[in-house]
Amino acid sequence: MKFDDVISELGDFGPYQKRVYFLTCLTSFCVSMQILAGVFIQATPDHRCSLPDLPNDTYTSQGPWHDALVNASIPWDGDDELYDQCRLRRVPGGLDNDTVSCDKWVYSKDPFEDTFVTDTNLVCDKQPLVTYASVILMLGMLFGSLLLGILSDTIGRKKVALISSVGLSVSSVSVAWANSYGLFVVLRFLVSFFGTGMILSTFVMAMELVGPNKRRVAGNTVNLFWSSGLLIEAALAYGLREWKHLQLVICIPCILVFFIYAIFLPESARWLLQKGKTKEASKIILKMAEVNKVALSKKARTLEAVEFEKGDKKIWHVLSSRTLLMRSLIILFNWVVTSMMYYGLSLNAGDLSGNIYLNFVLMAVAELASFIFCLFILDITGRKLLHVSSMILGGGACIATIFPVLYGAGDLEWVTLVLSLVGKFGATAGFAVIYMFTAELFPTVMRNSVIGVGSLCARIGGILSPFIGNLGKMFSGPFGIALPLVVFGGLSVTAGVLVLFLPETTNKSLPETMKDSKNFGR
Repeated sequence: MKFDDVISELGDFGPYQKRVYFLTCLTSFCVSMQILAGVFIQATPDHRCSLPDLPNDTYTSQGPWHDALVNASIPWDGDDELYDQCRLRRVPGGLDNDTVSCDKWVYSKDPFEDTFVTDTNLVCDKQPLVTYASVILMLGMLFGSLLLGILSDTIGRKKVALISSVGLSVSSVSVAWANSYGLFVVLRFLVSFFGTGMILSTFVMAMELVGPNKRRVAGNTVNLFWSSGLLIEAALAYGLREWKHLQLVICIPCILVFFIYAIFLPESARWLLQKGKTKEASKIILKMAEVNKVALSKKARTLEAVEFEKGDKKIWHVLSSRTLLMRSLIILFNWVVTSMMYYGLSLNAGDLSGNIYLNFVLMAVAELASFIFCLFILDITGRKLLHVSSMILGGGACIATIFPVLYGAGDLEWVTLVLSLVGKFGATAGFAVIYMFTAELFPTVMRNSVIGVGSLCARIGGILSPFIGNLGKMFSGPFGIALPLVVFGGLSVTAGVLVLFLPETTNKSLPETMKDSKNFGR
């Protein structure tokens, strides 16, 4: 018998599985706040050069005399309708336009009292360092996926979850005391490294406890906890305008999760059995049966007859088939683009016009609505149609932002925001579908390997997203706001169109062998 047969006897999603599943979902709740905290703690508020001869200079006007000094000393940037943020007039009040760079700045206290950027003056020539900080965060996710994913298969899901929760708690708390750029990015790297380890280990644990008929629901419901974490973070950020205070408060769920996991989270019975720890696995199975109030067969109680399917095909065997190679390239490109769009639009929320808190909340709501939509419609529309529609819808909306920017007045900024929200809806739906679509498209003997490579490609997309998001800072005025969205949109539409060349997988028998996969859809 197979382990899924044991789960079927226990009940695909009985009371025991629901309890453990809820515990594993707490990971997404706390990690989401840490990963996207950069929207607030790395935000760059309005600023200008500090007046050299005024020790108590402030961004806010101190009166007519202060306004006169600022007008005489700081050039006006007509495109952005702000004072020049990086240069001073060489001669205050002079008739020429000769300017010099400054090394001190004053910052607006609205909407932030302070951020890491204002504490370390990451503006003007140092502004690219903010982008690099986001790139390093994504690198942490990449290495976390590779190293902690392998460790989870080696020493166990629970052990990695506990190690990662300790690492996440320590590194996230330490971020609040980072007083240099180098220390800050190292700690943020560790935050995403351990956060990814927590997500991978707990997600796999949840899927290993749930029966085949309920994995679609379980695999998508966890996303609702991620979005809920973002909504809570927006509320906290609105009330806590000092970045260190915000960072410390969002660490509290991570610390609590460690203690909850240490006391209540069991090891994966499937993993224990695979490692030959039959007695330990049997204890968990019997506990599940007791809680679920079911009577197990003798084979299920002892687990002695459970066999695990093994395969000798590796990921590089797709190179032997032109069909599988083309499908792999299309799927992996979609992994890159969906991740790039998702994180690009999320991290770009602060660069959109309007209130940063409202924009962030709207983005989280669009994401939540997308997950709920996919949960109910995934089996109705099919994987292919839903993914293609989501990518083209989201990409088309992002591209369309160029029209209100170039041809609309300032009162049409809301149109850009709405289009970006539609883009986020599409990107999130694409992300939700791509996991299942990939798993159902490739044979059993290499299914996990292909998903692993897809996850790696997603991290590459995440690394590229801050660079694309930073394109807008190369251009002044409204066009700079739309440019990243247009790039994201173009890539999304391209990825969606390519999926038209893939077969539908809904309600089809999963391919077991390479031959099955080659003939799939024909």
